[in-house]
Amino acid sequence: MRCTAAVIATMLVAGAAFASVPGPGGAPAFDARTALQASQAAIGRALAPDLAFTDQRGQRRTLAEFRGRPLVISPIYTSCFEICPTTTTWLRKVADMARTVLGSGSFAVLTIGFDAANDTPERMREYAGARGLASPEWVFGAADAATIRTLMTGLGFTYVATPRGFDHMIQATIVDGDGIVFRQVYGQQFEPPQLVDPLKRLALGQRAREDTFEAAIEGVRLFCTVYDPKSGRYRFDWSIVLSAIIGVMCFTGVAVFLWRSWRSTS
Repeated sequence: MRCTAAVIATMLVAGAAFASVPGPGGAPAFDARTALQASQAAIGRALAPDLAFTDQRGQRRTLAEFRGRPLVISPIYTSCFEICPTTTTWLRKVADMARTVLGSGSFAVLTIGFDAANDTPERMREYAGARGLASPEWVFGAADAATIRTLMTGLGFTYVATPRGFDHMIQATIVDGDGIVFRQVYGQQFEPPQLVDPLKRLALGQRAREDTFEAAIEGVRLFCTVYDPKSGRYRFDWSIVLSAIIGVMCFTGVAVFLWRSWRSTS
């Protein structure tokens, strides 16, 4: 099984060329450049809220249920024994980090099987169990082929069947609370800020719309919580608060000086 790695996506953005991967029996080839372009073109696209799938517990769900908070959608296929499991395990680690920063219930994750013929609810449940994922905020879904095609098109996710499985982008899509594709995250082991920072930005936007003191305090906390690459964790950066206070004091001092100068000459 071959997957397009994060380094390939980065190089493609920089303009490097890659050959197409031939498909079986005259099937369409997977082209990394085209796949990346389709993925980026999906940003700003609204997903249909009535798209339905069956979760790992056999219950019917729709995308509309996730409205009101960000949703991270991660396409996988369950017969992948290397790349997809590793990707999900890493996504779990970074999602846990994001929840530490943003709080429980701040966003949801949907892992969806795009191999409609084989990714049944039972297979998705087994896949989740093998990764130790049982959180109500992380849903594993299966759907019919038509629904999968519609959803994957909406996400800008390209996949091509091969004799060994599928060629596809390693992609997680961040969808905002209105169901609009907000950001794409690429790679098996992406840097945590690639996922956490967009989620933090969406959370800050939500706090800004809430006209309460508690929302303002939470907004300040989120704004000042930054990633420390040395420790690999997020921490509250007091220097940002100090810089803001100094900036306000300087602005106030200049304003007072100008006001007094104006009064003395008037």
